[in-house]
Amino acid sequence: MSDKPSVLFVCVHNAGRSQMAAAWLSHLSEGHVEVRSAGSSPGDKVNPAAVAVMAEVGIDISAEIPKILTVDAVRESDVCITMGCGDTCPVFPGKRYLDWQLDDPAGQGVEAVRPIRDEIERRVRGLLDELGVPARL
Repeated sequence: MSDKPSVLFVCVHNAGRSQMAAAWLSHLSEGHVEVRSAGSSPGDKVNPAAVAVMAEVGIDISAEIPKILTVDAVRESDVCITMGCGDTCPVFPGKRYLDWQLDDPAGQGVEAVRPIRDEIERRVRGLLDELGVPARL
């Protein structure tokens, strides 16, 4: 059992929003948070526009692979954040559930995905503050 907080990000395809959020949290927490992401209907690959906009800020998600949402992933997480996509997650007592309403980057170009990336960063920084974990500058 880890004493680090753990966070699960969920969106339908686990190809855009949840991947960017997980990457931001891993990067900004510098390993002080256990990070997971998953989707209810995972895509074949991570959205190329998401990969491109994250690369612009020095975060490489090109090797990430969309993963299926499991009951275990929810059970093992302290916080479960859905990405405004209406996913239903198994509910376990003592877990914190949040829904972040974010535009879907699917089918969008980098110009449209940049503001989504920046909003996710803002929310992840707020989450770190709530968790009491210092964020990388």
